[in-house]
Amino acid sequence: MKFTRNASANWKGGGKDGKGSLTTDSTVLNRTPYSFGTRFENEKGTNPEELIAAAHSGCFTMQLSFLLVEEGYTATNLDTSAKVTFEDGSIVKIDLNLKGDVPNISEDEFKSIAEKAKAICPISKLLNTEITLATVLV
Repeated sequence: MKFTRNASANWKGGGKDGKGSLTTDSTVLNRTPYSFGTRFENEKGTNPEELIAAAHSGCFTMQLSFLLVEEGYTATNLDTSAKVTFEDGSIVKIDLNLKGDVPNISEDEFKSIAEKAKAICPISKLLNTEITLATVLV
């Protein structure tokens, strides 16, 4: 399967005093504001690191669901959070925290399949940083 996805950014002004917006073809993001304040402070809007966290948690969780089905399991619920750590101009770490409800699976098998999902998730493969995974099976 091959496809492309598109997004665009618009920026006006300098790095610290400027403002920008992000738009995706799907319009889920439609001139969504971002700025120095939304990235490095707590202003309302989004930022690249938050979007990477959303992309990584979403991609990983979907990859895991496919792998579970391949092994004969269907998750009742999978919740993944991703914490992106930015330091000195680089993303230095992403912590994935997974909580899963998967009937009839052992804790060891769940962890093993989750580690495989982390390794082969397209977003994990894209990112050049340390990626950790903590799992909880309920």
